[in-house]
Amino acid sequence: MPDDILSSEESAFIQMHHATVYRGTQPVLHDLSLVIDPGCSTVILGPNGSGKSTFMKLLSRELYPVVGSDRYIRLMGREHWNVWDLRSQIGIISADMQQAYSCHTTGLEIILSGFFSSLDVYEHQPISLEHRTKSSEMMRTLGITHLQDRPFGEMSTGEQRRALLGRTLVHEPRFLVLDEPTTGLDVRACFQYLQIIRNFIRHGGTVILVTHHVHEIPPEIERVMLLKQGRITEDGRKVDVLNDRSLSALFETPVHLLHDHGWFQIVPALPG
Repeated sequence: MPDDILSSEESAFIQMHHATVYRGTQPVLHDLSLVIDPGCSTVILGPNGSGKSTFMKLLSRELYPVVGSDRYIRLMGREHWNVWDLRSQIGIISADMQQAYSCHTTGLEIILSGFFSSLDVYEHQPISLEHRTKSSEMMRTLGITHLQDRPFGEMSTGEQRRALLGRTLVHEPRFLVLDEPTTGLDVRACFQYLQIIRNFIRHGGTVILVTHHVHEIPPEIERVMLLKQGRITEDGRKVDVLNDRSLSALFETPVHLLHDHGWFQIVPALPG
């Protein structure tokens, strides 16, 4: 990997050193070592079954690696976190979160729940006027004020995703970790969602995007890691890592890479 994209462990957002993770009796991630600095927005790209979901759960502290003297995962320099303190700095949006929300929770309640890292708002939570003001401002910013009173179960997939993104952004995290954020969205909703992510990066935020969709990679993300069968097979600049050869090997099917105005897409490779 080029020197100017290499990370420094002293200032790293994520440090993994020989991390191996089991799900049941099967190893899912094998001896992962990587460093990602603040400001180094990065894509973890891999097919289904490559270990992407397990990688996400490592960052959310739902899973831990095999214990060993030289095996660790550190977030912002620390191996051990109070999960509530961690969630105040890292916003994580996943399919699991989307499925976990009550279908009766309204749009405003979803945004408000971000201040408490909860999946709803409850009577014991001290919701202030400032919380309500910031939540309303966030809904205006994301163009979802019309969802204020709409139950989660009556929203479209795109509306649900934008509401959950507002929940994550309302407490101004330094980092976003996103799991295939545009899956199920139509073209317009996909472009709107990606524009919000681009703005977050442009304003100094760091994004970790975990996906198997090449078209989800915004121009502002320069670093790509290819994950296959629980191992990082390539890591470096987007323009160096993304090519016909590497992606055909990653997805185990011949593909051709298209590139236009900083965006990438793959199509089936022509025979011969």
